[in-house]
Amino acid sequence: MTYRPSGLLLCSSFLSSLLATGHAAAAQTATTTTQVTATTTTGTLAGTGAPATAKKPVRKGAETVQVIPHSTTHEAEQVIVTAHLDRARSELSPTTGASVYHFSRQALENIPGGDNAPLNQVLLQAPGVAQDSYGQIHVRGDHNEVQFRLDGVQLPEGLSVFGQALMTRFADNMSLTTGALPSQFGFLQAAVVDITTKNGTTNAGGNLSIYGGARDYFFPSLQYGFHKGKWDFFATADFVHDRVGIENTTSSFNAPHDLSNQYHFLGHARYTVDEDTRISLIAGISNAEYQLPNNPGLTPDSWSQNYTPPAGATTNSDSLNEHQKQITDFAVLALQKEIGAFSLQDSVFTRYSSLRYSPDPTGDLLYLGNAQRAARSVFSTGTQHDVTWRAARDHTVRFGFQVFVERNVSSTTSTVFPQTNVGSTPPTYGPNPFNVYDSSGKTGMVYGVYAQDEWRPLRNLTINYGLRFDGVSEYTAEHQFSPRVNLVWKPWKNGTLHAGYSRYFTPPPFEIVSGASLTHLYGTSGAPNSLTNSKVRAERDHYFDAGFDQTILPGWHIAFDAYYKLAKNLIDEGQFGAPIILSGFNYRHGQVNGYEVSTSYDRGPLSLYGNFAWSRAIGKKITSAQFNFDQGELDYISSRWVHLDHDQRWTASAGAAYIFFHKTRAPLRLSATLVYGSGLRADDDANGIPNGLALTPYATVNFSAVQTIHNTFGSAWQGDTQLRLDVINLGDHTYMLRDGSGIGVTAPQYGLRRTILCGISQGF
Repeated sequence: MTYRPSGLLLCSSFLSSLLATGHAAAAQTATTTTQVTATTTTGTLAGTGAPATAKKPVRKGAETVQVIPHSTTHEAEQVIVTAHLDRARSELSPTTGASVYHFSRQALENIPGGDNAPLNQVLLQAPGVAQDSYGQIHVRGDHNEVQFRLDGVQLPEGLSVFGQALMTRFADNMSLTTGALPSQFGFLQAAVVDITTKNGTTNAGGNLSIYGGARDYFFPSLQYGFHKGKWDFFATADFVHDRVGIENTTSSFNAPHDLSNQYHFLGHARYTVDEDTRISLIAGISNAEYQLPNNPGLTPDSWSQNYTPPAGATTNSDSLNEHQKQITDFAVLALQKEIGAFSLQDSVFTRYSSLRYSPDPTGDLLYLGNAQRAARSVFSTGTQHDVTWRAARDHTVRFGFQVFVERNVSSTTSTVFPQTNVGSTPPTYGPNPFNVYDSSGKTGMVYGVYAQDEWRPLRNLTINYGLRFDGVSEYTAEHQFSPRVNLVWKPWKNGTLHAGYSRYFTPPPFEIVSGASLTHLYGTSGAPNSLTNSKVRAERDHYFDAGFDQTILPGWHIAFDAYYKLAKNLIDEGQFGAPIILSGFNYRHGQVNGYEVSTSYDRGPLSLYGNFAWSRAIGKKITSAQFNFDQGELDYISSRWVHLDHDQRWTASAGAAYIFFHKTRAPLRLSATLVYGSGLRADDDANGIPNGLALTPYATVNFSAVQTIHNTFGSAWQGDTQLRLDVINLGDHTYMLRDGSGIGVTAPQYGLRRTILCGISQGF
């Protein structure tokens, strides 16, 4: 294996200077005159950071609290108002009885890569989160049914398949909530990722970062925030260039044809009208272009027997030139208001995302029989309203609604061979390919309304009960009433028991259901397996969850949780064909069950955590989008339970971080994380069982060393300098995420081999 010499020299020099700086700084004890008005409290993954310095904020629970060395009365009042409104916003969406995993700001920085780490890699550190190819994650055996919220406002689903439209750099802190969710959470309910975005109060000042290393990895970023009077602004932008945009299709160190360029931007503006009123605007842009890695060694199929490729055209499967481009734009405008016993947040939002696939004109014909240029887009706009009414001392009533209006457009231009013996087998094809164009569009709506009461009949007992009504009017028209109830009991000191039941209604994601005709390719090499295409229906679940958590010693916390889901019309997704566009389908029956164990220790400069999960996800009888499947698969699954393709029986994660010289001006943080998976599913061809085998288990370790120098240039230029070294897959373990078989799987994917990255950032 080889590395680019420039990357090695840069990282080697960085490591030497990092260690030298850390030892030299041990003798320099920082002195501050700052008076901290509140202390930091941390979540499950939280660690201990450097000493607080002037002009930097700290967190207290959900509050934003500013450290004020020599402030004016007006500035102090503004900080108090900010804390008050942040607390009120967090209380609009409580997670009573659900399982919540917190990522504090320090926890995000402890993970190798820090703000440069992809968001999906951060979420892998939570219990029960399994990794898949194309940047997908699976929480508790569900397929990608994760909703993302920005400051409590749910974003509509988009079309991003690779990478992340939302970046870790956007987050001041975040949480992952799963289990039996309270009634304010609807539509996508495998997990809720709520990101508290950075703003000019929590992240005042600027920061310029340059990060990169092996495989042409180049990642510059810039952020800046400030608050003045009642105004608060924050913006961040970055650019990612690398040769690891999509998972390698081979076990080799470098993937063939895997260049990616990505651009991201997030802006956040807030105006505090008065102590009970705030208006905020969040806007973001993500633009990404990917080369699709080639799969060497393929053999052309029968449709190309009479075909003569154009002169100079590439015919080897390891030299094709396929591309995919993804765009996502979103904006959220929210009004937050306190009126006596009522708290509310009213928001409107919009999101546009598009995906375009460009084939290799000759190669896709040879190996797939269809060189299809495909484009999809979805435009969503809607509104969300949440109200909290403190009705009585023991009753907190919450109610609200959500409405999404969406427009889905799909178009394809397919270059295919004509079948010369239509209706006969085996098929034969003519030598002259031709183009077939098809397009479709659909406008639809999803909506939900809820009400719930958080009741405290006893000092140590909370009962949260509520009801949702959800509906969808898109490719399917359905609705459902969904009761939910959660109990939280604290029978002894520092111990909590919880149990809950939730009825779920999950509309099929609009962006992965296409209204394209099946008949337009009949009699060609691109013909579907059949013309059967029952509509994808909404999933309906009974979800049960119970567990406990306990603080053993100061800083040491343990938790256990068990769950069971009984599903009708369970929604799954797969990739069928050359364009990497996920398509949805239903299993008539589904079952998912499992348990999770987690523990963490956070004390002084040391932070430790570990998570372990067991899960089983099975389905029976495919009842929609049948044209994507071979008849043999449909027949087998019609009367037998099969593992879902993303079912992973054992999943684990762990991490450790320690800050040397943490009371000095130049703390040195060493950290490492581990991810273990027992393997996703593959077909058992020997016995003819779809998804009948588990892939080989794997474990990977990432390492990070970060040297921080506070106020490097003194009073002449305030700002911290940070040097970092990250090693991804420290042991260079070769492991497979997919082997190219399984329901809805078309190509193999391997995990990233050892990658050495380093960077420098400067605050100002």
